[in-house]
Amino acid sequence: MDGAVLALFLAAAFVGGFASGVAGFAMGFIVSGIWLHILTPVQTTALIVGYGLLTQAYGVWKLRHALTWKNIAPFIIGGVFGVPIGTMLLTYLDPAYLQSGVGLLLIIFGAYGLLQPKLKPVPGNTAIDTGIGFANGILAGLTGLPGFIVTIWCQLRGWKKDYQRAVFQPVLLAAMAANIVHSRSRAPSRPIFCICM
Repeated sequence: MDGAVLALFLAAAFVGGFASGVAGFAMGFIVSGIWLHILTPVQTTALIVGYGLLTQAYGVWKLRHALTWKNIAPFIIGGVFGVPIGTMLLTYLDPAYLQSGVGLLLIIFGAYGLLQPKLKPVPGNTAIDTGIGFANGILAGLTGLPGFIVTIWCQLRGWKKDYQRAVFQPVLLAAMAANIVHSRSRAPSRPIFCICM
């Protein structure tokens, strides 16, 4: 990795870490926009998961008294089953399609965040929450971005910000942990956190 690429890599990591510190999530959204241009999708996913695991673990620790496991469990259970599908797809998809898809997700999420549409709260139940967790897990395994779907779902439910964080942060942490476990079981001879250029 030459000096310019390393500087770009570190700058993206700093901005992503700053965003995560302010919002409680979004590190992966920020860094993937840059890292996917200088690293492979597998390397980008592994790094997002590795660094995100640290930042989300800290966030969950800070929120530990506000957690309601009954409300979080459906998302986590769905995610645990979705992550292996996403990591399997990661090895088969064309990197160009993945880069374009992540770019489109970033545009959608950014536009949604800027517009902040006032929508009527969407009702949910355990089955729907498990399905949302499953879709979120697939995306987490595929891209290392475990917060896109569950974060928007929490907002669509009309939950207050503090309650949303007490739901999505443990879900993000669980998806990242499942991603690491599944990635290591599929390729035990390959270290997940290496940067190989």
